[in-house]
Amino acid sequence: MMKENATIEEHKTITVERTFNLPLNTVWSAWTEPQNMKKWWGPKEYTCPDCTIDFKVGGKFLASMQAADGKKVWSTGTYKEIVPFKKIVNTDSFADSSGNIVAASYYKMPGDWEQELQVTTAFEEVDGKTNISLQHAGLPAEISEECIKGWQSSFDKLEENFK
Repeated sequence: MMKENATIEEHKTITVERTFNLPLNTVWSAWTEPQNMKKWWGPKEYTCPDCTIDFKVGGKFLASMQAADGKKVWSTGTYKEIVPFKKIVNTDSFADSSGNIVAASYYKMPGDWEQELQVTTAFEEVDGKTNISLQHAGLPAEISEECIKGWQSSFDKLEENFK
């Protein structure tokens, strides 16, 4: 939820689209099963050693991204809408290792972050390939380009690890 005094310039919604040369079942399971999410979550310079998913409306996920120096950044969210093999809507927040929501400043992230952002991911299979359209809403404008790059890098890992 945006602050009442926020302007369009302060917070942005980014859209990242990708066609994976993978069937829908494979891409869907990459998003919904913890052992699969660990294979691609986070940009290429990060691993995902920790991931739990309670994949149901009202269920939560908790995942870490670990840098080469061993430092982890945790994120959590709640599933708001699930249309099997079509759409996932979830909140997105920074968290500590116990899943408690923390401010972005906890990880020294630049920008004026909301406590809770929203991610909407649409899935569509076409000729054995899967199209994804992801919207990440509420990002600080000054970090939005880096977030696009982060999602693209994560998607590169997804494509590579599920061939």
